[in-house]
Amino acid sequence: MTPPPAPESARRSTSIAMVLAWLIPGLGHYYLGKRKTAAAFAVIVTLTFLAGVSFQGRLYTVEQGQPLTILATFAVFGTGLLNIAARLFSENPGGVILAPTYEYGCAYLLTAGLMNLLLVLDAFDIARGRKP
Repeated sequence: MTPPPAPESARRSTSIAMVLAWLIPGLGHYYLGKRKTAAAFAVIVTLTFLAGVSFQGRLYTVEQGQPLTILATFAVFGTGLLNIAARLFSENPGGVILAPTYEYGCAYLLTAGLMNLLLVLDAFDIARGRKP
């Protein structure tokens, strides 16, 4: 008896799916054939990130003597190209407090990054066939 054919997502490269998911929110899921899910994730993560930028949140970088900035930097870099573009075009990449909405902006930026990192793991599970 022949085993059933593997779903299309199982034939896709796991590492490519993960890199695409990190670079652009939703792109890993799109690559795996999850078109509607990809669009929803792209909109949610991108809007959350843009809200953080518009509230003038901090694009964290590692600071000596501040160990929590390591985790925050990792979280913010979770948005991939969104983070890199924001750093290139930001007038305040160091995150000096310029607005009363600064803390909200930081929370949105960290949330967007962590959400996208979870989507990278989700793309990994889908590509491995662990999740339909």
